[in-house]
Amino acid sequence: MTPFAIAGVQMHVGALHSNVEAMRHRIEILMARFPWTQMVLFSELAPYGPLDRFAQPFPNDVIQQFQEDARRFGIWLIPGSMFEKTEDGRILNTSVVINPQGEIAAKYSKMFPFRPYEAGISAGTEFCVFDVPGVGRFGLSICYDIWFPETTRQLTSQGVEVLLHPVLTGTTDRDAEIAIARATAAQFQCYVFDVNGLGAGGVGRSLVVDPSATVLHQSAGQEDMFPIEIDLDQVRRQRETGLKGLGQVLKSFRDREAEFTVYDRSSGADAYLRTLGPLETPAQGTLRGLQTADPRSSLQNLEQTFHSPHHFSVYEGKTGSD
Repeated sequence: MTPFAIAGVQMHVGALHSNVEAMRHRIEILMARFPWTQMVLFSELAPYGPLDRFAQPFPNDVIQQFQEDARRFGIWLIPGSMFEKTEDGRILNTSVVINPQGEIAAKYSKMFPFRPYEAGISAGTEFCVFDVPGVGRFGLSICYDIWFPETTRQLTSQGVEVLLHPVLTGTTDRDAEIAIARATAAQFQCYVFDVNGLGAGGVGRSLVVDPSATVLHQSAGQEDMFPIEIDLDQVRRQRETGLKGLGQVLKSFRDREAEFTVYDRSSGADAYLRTLGPLETPAQGTLRGLQTADPRSSLQNLEQTFHSPHHFSVYEGKTGSD
């Protein structure tokens, strides 16, 4: 057995002021109540909420405070994410992974901002994989990223066994997101820690899912601290023998005969997507969706120009990234 205790913190997040001291206070409470906790995960944008006017360069004083907390309590700490302002003026939604020595072990910027609603937020292009010595391999994605299974495919093809997934979901699609979290755990045979906030930070309902898609814990709509001890040997056993001795999905993907040309934008396999109109916020009474052409006819005269800003190398059999 390879046990490891991860605690999610679902807390109220304010939009107009710093939440940093409240986060640090909850770390103290958590470690006093559950001193066996080894990793702590907060929700997306927990330190300052959803407004990018609080964007600041990395590293910064706030991250240094969290580094002090990680070192003080000897824990791995992922303090949600913050808007990062880069030297070239871009704004990214960025998370850091702090190890028990208080060092920044990894950094990740959200790959799929929630467009068109998160206008002005740039997308990250680098995946986040890090090892906890003696335990296993972890990966990080943020909120909307999980709706794109390619992101988790890339991580698990590199051996990730636990997907850490801070979210800020305050909208009516939380039910869908919960279903996706469970499906992700089963599809990729990994643990999923999906931590949402409250108030300006979301509607709560955080959850932890094991590799068989069993929900180990689900919060309601109030503040919650939920340390869960996971067993990484369960991941390894299931990846070897299959979910309940059945589907061995990672090995089946590895041994596939099909190639997915949709990931080569020059192939034209995604031509239908070009007919769907611009990525923009719907207007009142818009009829555009009702006027979308039948895909059988809309593709007949489509001229294709292709360029790819993201590259999921796992789909290329010769790269060695899987």
